[in-house]
Amino acid sequence: MCSHQPTCPAADAVDHEAAAIVSAHPEQGWNLLCNGVVVFEDTGEILPTGQVVAPHRARPLVAAA
Repeated sequence: MCSHQPTCPAADAVDHEAAAIVSAHPEQGWNLLCNGVVVFEDTGEILPTGQVVAPHRARPLVAAA
């Protein structure tokens, strides 16, 4: 369980990416969050259930002509 105050969002919450980082591995491109979610630098994720979330990067803005 999360010991942070306020507590981190659960892995199945909409804002689960807002949980605190408990183990950072920037040299390998991933972080483990307090709620058990593994977040990759390409914005992909692995949830504690083993479910994979595809990368969801923002699309670049296109200048109007």
